[in-house]
Amino acid sequence: MPRERGQKVVATNRKARHEYTIEDTYEAGIVLQGTEVKSLREGRASLVDGYAFIDGGEMWLDAVHIPEYTEGTWNNHTPRRKRKLLLHKQEIVKISHRVKDGGYTLIPLSIYFSDGRAKVELAVAKGKREYDKRQALRERQDKREADRAMASRRHLGE
Repeated sequence: MPRERGQKVVATNRKARHEYTIEDTYEAGIVLQGTEVKSLREGRASLVDGYAFIDGGEMWLDAVHIPEYTEGTWNNHTPRRKRKLLLHKQEIVKISHRVKDGGYTLIPLSIYFSDGRAKVELAVAKGKREYDKRQALRERQDKREADRAMASRRHLGE
């Protein structure tokens, strides 16, 4: 029985949804060292430059920054190291076929604790072009303005 219940989000990659079109998402476990877990429990991590790749039938997470644990000793972890991801073999094969077809990349969307275990939400994503980003921003802005207009109209009607 786990000591912790529920989900606690440690870090999210908010730029990912702006930079990429998300196709599929997967939940993967991470192989961590002791001081990395303690640093994550303090809520310290950065997914900005992170990416995942498949090498030799195993999935790896690279360039994710988990800072050194402040209370750690000489056996503290290195902040940016390759970390093995835990997925079922069928999922790894399925993802590798998508990535090999071209145009797709693996990016981490968030790191969180689920029932006391560290997990990563991975996305199979395709990079957006500059005009796609501008169009998405314009649509979001238009929706916000329409909501504002509806709210002001509702208040005036009362």
